[in-house]
This record gives sequence, C-alpha cells and structure tokens, in this order.
Amino acid sequence: MIDFDKILSPCYVMEETLLRKNLKLIKSVKDSANVNIILAFKAFALWKSFPIIREYIGYSTASSVNEARLAFEEMGSLAHTYAPSYSDEDFPTFLKYSSHITFNSLSQFERFYPKVVASGKDIKCGLRINPEFSVVETDLYNPSTPGSRLGVTKEHIGESLPKGISGLHLHNLCENNSYDLEKTLQVVEDKFGHLLNDIEWLNLGGGHLITDKNYDKEHLIALLLSLKERYPQLEIIMEPGSAFAWQTGVLVATVNDIVENNNVKTAMLNVSFACHMPDCLEMPYKPRIRGAHQEPVADKPTYRMGGSSCLSGDYMGDWSFDEPLKVGDKIVFEDMIHYTIVKTTMFNGVSHPSIGLWTSENELKMYREFEYEDYKSRMS
Repeated sequence: MIDFDKILSPCYVMEETLLRKNLKLIKSVKDSANVNIILAFKAFALWKSFPIIREYIGYSTASSVNEARLAFEEMGSLAHTYAPSYSDEDFPTFLKYSSHITFNSLSQFERFYPKVVASGKDIKCGLRINPEFSVVETDLYNPSTPGSRLGVTKEHIGESLPKGISGLHLHNLCENNSYDLEKTLQVVEDKFGHLLNDIEWLNLGGGHLITDKNYDKEHLIALLLSLKERYPQLEIIMEPGSAFAWQTGVLVATVNDIVENNNVKTAMLNVSFACHMPDCLEMPYKPRIRGAHQEPVADKPTYRMGGSSCLSGDYMGDWSFDEPLKVGDKIVFEDMIHYTIVKTTMFNGVSHPSIGLWTSENELKMYREFEYEDYKSRMS
C-alpha cells in the first residue's frame, strides 16, 4: 500500500505488487492456452519497468519507429510491428527492429514487400483484416466503423493471399471480454476462414482486458484452445495493452485552491484532465477518486475537480467527500497508468507529473522528474 505522505505531487505512482499480479495472470493464460501474449506499447511504455515485465513476458508490439526501437533496446527483442502506413524514410528502421511487419493495405504490402526481401532478413509479413464487426460503443476507439481506414475488408482481399504474407492481424476490441472475442472470431471465420489454413500466425490484436476482475479467463483459454484445434498450424498472438497496467497505480494531485461560482465548488488541482488524463475527456469517463463518493451525496461536501490548464473544459465532476476539502489536500485518481502517461501533453506548459514505482519493499523509486528543459526542448 502506497504511503502518500512520501509522495510529492503531481506524480504517477505504479505499485510493483499490483503489476506483478497482472503479469502472473497474463503469463498463466499464455501458458495454459499455448499462445503468445505480448505488450502493446501504445497503452504502456514505462521502459524502466521492463526488467520486471521481462520476467514474465518477453515481446512487444510497435506502431512507430520509436516504439520499435524501444522494443529492441529496452525489451531486448524485435518488435511485432503494425502501423497504419509506412514511409520510404521510416521503413528501413522498421526493418532493423522488427520480427513481424503487418501491413494495413494490399497497396502498402506491394510497395514495401520488395524491401523486406531485399533486406535478407527473416521478417514475417502480415496483413491487417477488417472484419467489419464491432462491440465497441465509442467511435473514437472503434476500428470497424463503416468506412474505417484500418484493415482490408473481405470485399478487397479476394480468395487467396499474395505470396509473402504469412499471417493475418485483426484488432476490433477495446477493453472487452472473451465473449466479445468469441463473437469476433465467429465473424472472422465466416469471412476469412478460407485463408486461415494458408497462414502461419494469427494476431488477435489488443483490447483483451484479461486482468479485469470480471474477465472470464477460463472461457478465454477454452476459446483459444478450440481455435488452435481447428487450425493447429497457427501461432496465436494477442497484444493487450491496458491489461498489463490495469489498476496498477494512481495519479497523485494536490488541491491548490477552492473556487465557488453559482453554487458550484471546484477544487483547483495541480494536474490537468486535458494534459494528464486525456481519456477522461475523450472517452469520456469519470475516474474514481480514492476516499470520495463517485456520485454526489446529499448533505456531503461536493466538488468538481478543476484541471491546471487554461482550457475551459479542463474539469470533471462531481464527487462528494466525507469532510470538506482544503488547500493542500491530496487527491488520488485511481487506475491512471495505462493510456495516460503515453498520451500526456505539455499544453500550456503545465508541469508534467513525475513518475515513480512503489516497490514491493514499500519504497518509492523515482523513474523520472520533469523540469523546464523538458518543456523547452519539445518546443524547438
């Protein structure tokens, strides 16, 4: 348990014991289902924690040259790479740091596959398919909306795959369960089943929230084993992101001021929803605050939380507390490690929260503290 008296805010703090709990569970699913589960950097890329992760999982997925290089240098392995598009300038770097390269379109494959062959490297090439089926309700995170730019549909893929394609990749989930995956696989087999006997690997993408307490892990294992029974030659790959860091840490903030307008009290914080918790506004969703009532309670002190940027909409609310808030109080936002740190900005020049690990020995290990030069160097 984190001792918040030892945490200077603002600070993201991940708990090692909670991270290891998730990693053990992910590895148990990997071993029981005989599949390859890898880490998606787009959700979690705290590379100073990779020595812990490598004890359980050894591979990762990349969607940019920076992520591919991070995989090689810090995970110690070549990346499973997929990007919506590749350029002539970037592709040599992908060739250097990738074991798998998945193409978003047939035209991209035709353009860049000769470069793969010319490299002489044993790089497995894949094609992303779009099953045109989704259980994701928020369009911003839905890869299978009509007219989506992501993946090749049945209409365009034809009856056979081009020479050089050894695998298929799909991704249409977002923090979903195994029953949603089951529905997806039924559609995939209906539309692309004629191709599955001709490939070596099938990447089921991300969005598998394996470490959520309500996730039916036994159903997932049975589903994957059944899939491997039907296609015994296939290596099955999954690349969740959120699941690795799900509920492993917090963002610690401080109340700088309390303002009141039209009977609305706002606790002004030293963190920003726009800059430090962007998914809260984009999804949107209301984060949990430790010790607070998630919904307003009559006769209890109730506050909005106001962010530190000048964006008018940089706030959320309302939460009730058992005691009135005061300047200097700490506000602890739960579950703020996945899809937060990787998406932060320095808009308005607001201070970027420090990043630390609360170790299993109950000590704070600082990963990074940010200063003026970090902001200045990004601007020019």
